[in-house]
Amino acid sequence: MNSDSFHLFVIPFVAGVFFLLVFSVWKYWRWIKKFDKLQRAKIRKNIWTWRFLPAIWEAFREGLLHWRITKKNLLLGYMHRSLAFGWFLLIVVGAVQAKLAFPDGHPLWIAIFFNYFEPSYSIDFPKAEFFANLMDVLLIYVLSGLFLAMFKKVWSRPLGMKRTTRHTLMDRVAKLALWCIFPFRLLSEAATSSLYGNGGFMTRGLGNVLSSMGVADPAFEMSCWTLYSIALGTFFCLMPFSRYMHIFTEVFLIYFRQLGVKDSDKKTGYTMFELSACSRCGICIDGCPMNRELGIVNMQGVYMLQSVRNLELQKNAEPIAENCLMCDRCVADCPVNLDLSIIRRQVRIKNKKDIDKGGYGYLRNIQPFNSIGRVAYFGGCMSHLTPGISRSMETIFNAVGQKYWYMDKNETICCGRPLLQQGFENQAFELRRKNTEMIVNSKATMLITSCPICYQSFKKEYKLSIPVMHHTEYINMLIESGKLKLRKDDRRVTYHDPCELGRGCGIYDQPRNVLRATTTLLKTKEEREHSLCCGFNLGNPTLDLEQQTAIRNAARDNLMAPKPDTIATACPMCKKAFQHADNIPVKDIAEIVAENIIK
Repeated sequence: MNSDSFHLFVIPFVAGVFFLLVFSVWKYWRWIKKFDKLQRAKIRKNIWTWRFLPAIWEAFREGLLHWRITKKNLLLGYMHRSLAFGWFLLIVVGAVQAKLAFPDGHPLWIAIFFNYFEPSYSIDFPKAEFFANLMDVLLIYVLSGLFLAMFKKVWSRPLGMKRTTRHTLMDRVAKLALWCIFPFRLLSEAATSSLYGNGGFMTRGLGNVLSSMGVADPAFEMSCWTLYSIALGTFFCLMPFSRYMHIFTEVFLIYFRQLGVKDSDKKTGYTMFELSACSRCGICIDGCPMNRELGIVNMQGVYMLQSVRNLELQKNAEPIAENCLMCDRCVADCPVNLDLSIIRRQVRIKNKKDIDKGGYGYLRNIQPFNSIGRVAYFGGCMSHLTPGISRSMETIFNAVGQKYWYMDKNETICCGRPLLQQGFENQAFELRRKNTEMIVNSKATMLITSCPICYQSFKKEYKLSIPVMHHTEYINMLIESGKLKLRKDDRRVTYHDPCELGRGCGIYDQPRNVLRATTTLLKTKEEREHSLCCGFNLGNPTLDLEQQTAIRNAARDNLMAPKPDTIATACPMCKKAFQHADNIPVKDIAEIVAENIIK
């Protein structure tokens, strides 16, 4: 062993590890204590169940292998995986190597600075040659990812990203420390190899180069190992205050999510895990329609989380939260599956004052119909502006002999979600309470709605005891059961996935099944979770008509590219937006079905 099992240069590394461990335990414990009652109940209920198994697999797949990022771009996935999984393997193999050399035990830092403290190991023990070469291979793997990270900083397009994230000063310093770790490790091991001839094929070769340059000197060796230790210690100390805290936080977030924990409209400790689990990768920037069509690049999910998390940036949180379509494209793109929209809503709610002090008294005059044995149909506010959808649903109900109660036929009743999206939590709650009371008193057996906004609200925000279906789900069910007989016409159609129905609720297949039963469905370039927002949703109160139209036109061009006869959608808001774009017919799926009923 070189001298003994300790040297002063290990102090920065040891101090960094100790600080990171203590600070992380303290921080995570504080966050967990701030979970709300429902979140804590979920953890207590499921913590000793089988749910930890999929959590372990997902943490390995996403925390180390970065599978979701790899699906977006192979090169980008390789970059993230080589840095994360490669470093992990360096630690594991280094620990095994140290255990073999010191079977009776050793201090923590021996595995990290192994070649310095045991320079003769790879020479005296033939079996150690394998480990020395393996460590070199792993180091090359990590350095290749580091090279790609540096390359991405200069030119990100080959890695599938048009834009990269603007980071804070703390993030940049932490990144510099991280980028120094592995070159300093290679240089340190090469410096030791220049003195002792140890190491694997790469470190030994570089050591020979250093010897030929006349720098095979103990002072130079010590300087290199000191720089390596300082880089490690600096990175570990900065981790809790930078984006790199996601390395550990994501594992906890995945576990809590597997236990059934969800975020709420009030900021909790779970929200803090979400904020810290964001790696600031910037993948959410490119797909955002605000960036793509309007060139607005300062309000995407990555900047939303950055502003909420960092004290010095919190003044930016409110305007960033307001300037968003709430289309969930960033949620679909996020490799960590963060619920970015609900965090925006938390900021909006925090800064909104109550409106309508009257408490929606007009709803008192709306009485529930005795709907025993009937379904309740809720058209939604926008269906009153596109009445052909509701008329088509009534035609479909009558065609299959389904008795129904049209809840909002004579009175416009809001589901409350648009208010909630804008941050008016109390008013949204009051509407949900009154609507729930009316639905329960009606004794309806099912609730069907034509508006995806209403559908998501009834499905996720109400606590109804009856099934809730979007009309595309209901029509698909009727077709599959044989109750609804349809003919197939010769129309060629493209389908626009509404944001709230697709990304919001995962309804992709049912609308397509219905369209294939009645028309010829064409594929578009950007569809399903990558569908483009129509631009006229109720999520963004700041965009003007020209900006909304630019976003709408991009979605229209995508739908028009296969040259369809008709554009189909499943949202009254989207239908109205596209009707003003071109002369091509725009139909809701319910309207197409009503036209093709075999009588």
